[in-house]
Amino acid sequence: EILVVEEKRQVIEYQLKEELYNWRPDVRPSVLGKFDESEGDLSGGEWSLANPSGNWLLRANADLTPALIARAIAKRLKKLGQDGSIGTDIMARIDARIGVLEAKDRAMAVINSGGAERQPWFCSGCPHNTSTRLPEGSRALGGIGCHFMATWMDRATIGFTQMGGEGVPWVGQAHFSQRPHMFANLGDGTFYHSGSLAVRQSIASGVNVTYKILYNDAVAMTGGQPIDGVLTVPQMTRLLEAEGAKPIVIVTDEPEKYKGDLRLAPGTTVRHRDELDAVQRELRELPGCSILIYDQTCATEKRRRRKRGKMLDPAKRVVINELVCEGCGDCGVQSNCLSVEPLETEFGRKRRINQNSCNKDYSCTKGFCPSFVTVEGGQLKKPKPASRPDPFRLGALPQPLLPMPLDDKGADRAWGIVVAGVGGTGVITIGQLLGMAAHLEGKGVVTQDSAGLAQKGGATWSHIQIAATPEAIHTTKVDTAKADLVIACDGIVAAGPATLSLMREGTTYVALNSHATPTAAFVKNADWQAPTAGCEAALVAAVGRDHLGLFDAEQVAVQLLGDSIYANPLLLGYAWQKGQVPLSQAALLRAIELNGTQIDNNKAAFEWGRRCAVDLAGVQALFKAAQVISFVKKPSLDEMIAKRVDFLVGYQDAAYAQRYADFVAGVRQAESVLNSSKLTEAVARYLFKLMAYKDEYEVARLHTDKAFTQKVANMFEGQMGQDYKLVHHLAPPILGKTNAQGEPVKQAFGPWMRSAFGLLARLKGLRGGAFDIFGKTEERRTERSLIEEYRASIEELLRGLNAGNLIAAAEIARLPEGIRGYGHVKATHLAAVRPKWQRLMAQWREGGLRAAA
Repeated sequence: EILVVEEKRQVIEYQLKEELYNWRPDVRPSVLGKFDESEGDLSGGEWSLANPSGNWLLRANADLTPALIARAIAKRLKKLGQDGSIGTDIMARIDARIGVLEAKDRAMAVINSGGAERQPWFCSGCPHNTSTRLPEGSRALGGIGCHFMATWMDRATIGFTQMGGEGVPWVGQAHFSQRPHMFANLGDGTFYHSGSLAVRQSIASGVNVTYKILYNDAVAMTGGQPIDGVLTVPQMTRLLEAEGAKPIVIVTDEPEKYKGDLRLAPGTTVRHRDELDAVQRELRELPGCSILIYDQTCATEKRRRRKRGKMLDPAKRVVINELVCEGCGDCGVQSNCLSVEPLETEFGRKRRINQNSCNKDYSCTKGFCPSFVTVEGGQLKKPKPASRPDPFRLGALPQPLLPMPLDDKGADRAWGIVVAGVGGTGVITIGQLLGMAAHLEGKGVVTQDSAGLAQKGGATWSHIQIAATPEAIHTTKVDTAKADLVIACDGIVAAGPATLSLMREGTTYVALNSHATPTAAFVKNADWQAPTAGCEAALVAAVGRDHLGLFDAEQVAVQLLGDSIYANPLLLGYAWQKGQVPLSQAALLRAIELNGTQIDNNKAAFEWGRRCAVDLAGVQALFKAAQVISFVKKPSLDEMIAKRVDFLVGYQDAAYAQRYADFVAGVRQAESVLNSSKLTEAVARYLFKLMAYKDEYEVARLHTDKAFTQKVANMFEGQMGQDYKLVHHLAPPILGKTNAQGEPVKQAFGPWMRSAFGLLARLKGLRGGAFDIFGKTEERRTERSLIEEYRASIEELLRGLNAGNLIAAAEIARLPEGIRGYGHVKATHLAAVRPKWQRLMAQWREGGLRAAA
């Protein structure tokens, strides 16, 4: 019997069968690989030891792990050994190993990390966040490159093809489809490789297609290598014009660089990326093959070039005023960017910009919200090297006892380390450092990484196996239940099934970064919640509480080193100090030197990690102003109400605030007989939300508030007005412009707007009166009417309130949570909430919600 183990398709298996086909049956061996000789439906099914992947033996749709191969071999050996030809001791060892794997499967079945997934996504500031958008009613075909990720986003992009086949499926489909036109995404590197032939075929076939050639100036999918045989955009236009494609439109975020005689193909036009939707609408109406070249440099490549001084780093950063922010998420919708993160505040969930990961694309400022401010001319404050504490001068640390991996017979074995985290944050680098350090010590080492397209912003890992000699390493990856150490740079990835399956209770040690980094789900779901507790519980269930060490490595890295990128070497130092890395400190530090990037900072990060392992509270005290305990205390109901009363005094006046306080007090008195405060708390939060609606006066007041200007001053070097200026991004109704959909479009307003804000804030007394020039719009009238509608609904609830329907009443009181945003965005959210509001009130009147508890 021949068992062929090969990943992906069964190439060698088919070749063997072809060679052996004409052998006599009595001498011809059985050839097995993807399937065994059992019969059944090959479409899939429940996994079992006898049936590893439905009716598959070795799957073809993913990688083959050591455990999968072990199961396949065990199954064949047990079948062949039924006649007693295999010794009982060997069969017993097979059964024991399979027993471990099955026990691990059973344990995995009961571990629940909350079902979170870190889906791959475009990098922050990636040009594809904008370039892969389509006008309403259009569709696009996917292709090879990072832009393929658009197929699992809400981008109407479908299909997959080989490199150079982009758009070609439409040549066959077009004649059998009622769709008159198709877009096809094509990367610049693929265009040079073979994609130009796909364009040529589409032109020859006469189908109506627009190729969106995504010119990002790097092979970003596999690490940002330079493109071989590169063409400039002008050269590309001439090539395409010679092939017969027309018209050709260049869309770019920097149209100014196309001024002058660049020898573009005749008829080529240059448009700003803000006109992308209009350009696509125009091109889809034209017959034949048209070209849209989207020119914007890869965000990650921009970051690299800026750090190396090869590209101008604009002194312009985005800041969000969280008090103005409504938490609607339109900034994420517009930018598709992972650097727009949730910020939990006293007044609900808001947004903030992660300045460490932001690549300065500025698309987020297009979100229809006045909370966005760009700080121009200033530099972020970072801990000064001279003012940072030096971890090497804080006294000697005890040296850990390093592990000496031996198997149950005392022989050398491999020490399995898994680094699990988010693609693009240096996970693979940690694997490389460990591999180099092992090499420097003359040890055997095997590393295997997960990298490339599928890991950008998604789950990534590095498997490292270290042994005294290469002969002690038997697999290329850490096997099921064989990990000795997991460096969990991200809790969601570490608590995922792929990583959990490698852990074993009482054996595996997990060094966990407890910082909660949002996943791509937050871009699509403004209410996404980090599954922090679920991930921690899953890891505890997998390895035991004593084998889990956790701390916020990102916080330590930012506070003591100025950048979150050092969180991973911090974790490495933490794990080493815990005695979980079988390598010397000297070898690891030398590996950092040989890596040649930010050597001093990475060494310092390693040392800070060691100190966190010995005295975490002491390290945190260095940047927490000597606070022994740092925690967020949930305010009492009285404190919460008092804070909102005070806010409403500033919003309007004391009388307005008293109206709020009196109504909440009435709800509290009515609910007190039920010995509850659920309804009161909900009304206190959401009546305030409706009463403090953010009109022009309030936006002006909050932007000129000293707390916001102090926040900016704390973030940036220098003085406002001298070293940097604030630019506001607004869509004032008086000066409003609209887009093709009739929606208001924001404009940038310089420092003079702050003076206008100061004047406008002082006019808040006009709000709602005869001289309120802003109060007569439909949006403002709706906001005022919502206050009265909400109060009327609550009064109606109070008349029939009892213990049986209290929970239902609180649910109705919380409905304004979903009314978020400004202008058309707020109108959309209100339109979604209102039917539910009306339905629940109707059910309340009919008594249908009285048994809700």
